[in-house]
Amino acid sequence: MNMIPQVKLNPITVEVIGSAFASTVEEMGEALVRASYSTNIKERRDCSTALFDAEGRMLCQAEHIPMHLGSFIGFVPYVLRHFGQDGIQPGDVFMGNDAYEGGGTHLPDIVLAEPVFVEGKLVAWAINTAHHSDFADRGHAHIYQEGLRIPPVKLYRRGELQEDIQRLFLLNCQVPAERISDLRAQLAANRLGNIRMTELCGKYGLDTVLAAGSELMDYAERKMRAGISAIPDGRYAFSDVFDSESLETPLEMSVTIEVRGDEIALDFTSPPQVRAGLNVVYTALLATVYYAVKTVVDPTVLPNAGLARPITVTAREGTLLRCAHPAAVDGRITACQRVVDLIHGALAPVVPHRVTAASNGSVAVASFDGRREDGSLWVYLETIGGGFGARHNKDGLDGVHVHMTNTSNLPVEALENEYPITLRRYELVDGSGGNGQFVGGMGLRRVYRAEKPCRVQVMGARLTSQPWGLDGGNPGASGYFTLNGARSGFERASVDLAPGDILEIVTPGAGGYGDPALRDATSRVRDLREKRFA
Repeated sequence: MNMIPQVKLNPITVEVIGSAFASTVEEMGEALVRASYSTNIKERRDCSTALFDAEGRMLCQAEHIPMHLGSFIGFVPYVLRHFGQDGIQPGDVFMGNDAYEGGGTHLPDIVLAEPVFVEGKLVAWAINTAHHSDFADRGHAHIYQEGLRIPPVKLYRRGELQEDIQRLFLLNCQVPAERISDLRAQLAANRLGNIRMTELCGKYGLDTVLAAGSELMDYAERKMRAGISAIPDGRYAFSDVFDSESLETPLEMSVTIEVRGDEIALDFTSPPQVRAGLNVVYTALLATVYYAVKTVVDPTVLPNAGLARPITVTAREGTLLRCAHPAAVDGRITACQRVVDLIHGALAPVVPHRVTAASNGSVAVASFDGRREDGSLWVYLETIGGGFGARHNKDGLDGVHVHMTNTSNLPVEALENEYPITLRRYELVDGSGGNGQFVGGMGLRRVYRAEKPCRVQVMGARLTSQPWGLDGGNPGASGYFTLNGARSGFERASVDLAPGDILEIVTPGAGGYGDPALRDATSRVRDLREKRFA
């Protein structure tokens, strides 16, 4: 279907409507964070919001978490295929999370989508996803161990809650009181998006808003094509290793990138999918590629469906980077971090000033769960940042989330108030950034002490490999985990903690950029410049 009207547009009006889309998704995100209950959303902001048009094309995504695009781009098209126009009514709210039936990327990310009707016509979708930190202490041999699989279903039908669907979901959750509160926050965020979109159509006219959305996608496409055209035509390849506590030996991944005029094609090679929660579904791979290519080509490109048009992505089905049912996918973001490294590494020789040295290349995860004194369950999830790669003219950032993840940390005060855990140390790891003319960012050390019996599962990468440097820069340091001082016991399973046990998580640093011998000269010039402008 093609609902886009032929309207003569004023460029200023298009710009204003585009800004309205952006402000709407950001406002939706703030509403979701403020209204949520769990620490993972209200403090760590592990959520994302977006607007889609009636055909399932993204109009705008908030600058939250790039990985969550993978949970969006397949969701609305699935609903349109399976419910049809006649099966979508005002007041409906669709809920889902499944990685194989419905466009999700892993089960904790629950997606809610609400159709926007104006003048009786479906014109857009308000959509968001939030990571429900609930499915703890699970196995990861296949997806059936990772939680409740939900294809897109109607949580609300014509404005009425489907209580049987809600009960089914909550029964499969460890902390249902958090889940229902976070779901209500997601509902409120989408309701706000619906109101703002309706107001926008009332102000500028439905036809103008729809036409402006289409024009903004075309503009994003033109900018992407212009940026790709600036990269020399050719074939570029890069390989890297992927290591994790869940793998017995490191695996090799590679990418071949072909630039042809204003189009770019990426072909990935990776081992067969593994019996661990590290596999990547195709929508997650697409989200990663779109992010990584955009950072190189033109970071100012609007975050909508138009940016994907010049990009082709291929990978063999049944492999780690394009897995097939029933592969486990809970930790897919860790492998996606390596996909970014592959793309940046391949393009570094031809656009060296547009990429950084390798960042920490990991998403270090600690997932704790236990029982409170009243018998209720609690779950605490933390993802921990690391070093950001050095640039051709600047040092890398220390202790930050990079690339596909963009969450905050849980503040010490909130952590110790909510859970029976004490944070003993939280600090940068001196020397973990690779040396160079510009030094890679430092990793983090976060040390926990259990105050009550509980379990913890840790995940990460770059535990044996190192984030590579560029142009003579040295690699960053690897990460590691210890339990009571020992680096063992974390393979593939959760670990029991007794009161007083100490868990230490050290995340990788990042690679340096340029010959370390030039570091002193660069530092002297920088010091003189800072003194001059002080």
